[in-house]
Amino acid sequence: MNKQTFKLGLAGLAIAVNVLAGSIVSSLKIPLLFLDAIGTIFIAVLLGPFWALGVGIVTNLVMGVTSGPTAIPFGLVNGGIGLVVGLIARKYGFGWGSAIISGIIISIVAPLIGTPISIAMFGGLTGGGIDIFVLWLSQMGQSIFAAAFIPRITSNFVDKILSCILVLLLIKQLPATLLLKMGYSTKERNDQSYGA
Repeated sequence: MNKQTFKLGLAGLAIAVNVLAGSIVSSLKIPLLFLDAIGTIFIAVLLGPFWALGVGIVTNLVMGVTSGPTAIPFGLVNGGIGLVVGLIARKYGFGWGSAIISGIIISIVAPLIGTPISIAMFGGLTGGGIDIFVLWLSQMGQSIFAAAFIPRITSNFVDKILSCILVLLLIKQLPATLLLKMGYSTKERNDQSYGA
């Protein structure tokens, strides 16, 4: 199997992981979690920002078909997550510090992209677990932007930092030969990515 075919297969697997994890969390309406970008973050670290952009967008297209069309416009959020994490990982590696910092940054970026989408297309409510908080904040007198943004940024801090840490732990378990096949050097893995 050539390198491009392997990368395409890995991207397809990441999309499936995103869709499955996101669908489970969405159907259970678990507050503070989405888990629909773990595959995107994984691809961002191993294959780079542009592969991750594609994985993020395609994930939401698939979720739009399997779970309902409300997921489709949020492909911009998932793709944005991939770009940001991919750029950070390329520049700084992906160790504990950069994983947590990546999680914090995408915790802010995701709702900055997603809140205007949710307001413009759905009045701030998307049928997810955080809708109860959006409604509560609206009833308390918050503007629609604040009511939609505050629960999203709160849940994103939990979800995105957790997602980045889970990806880091997964990558640390992968064999060096597999990482090399993806173009991820073991020197980078040992010296830069997994330092303190």
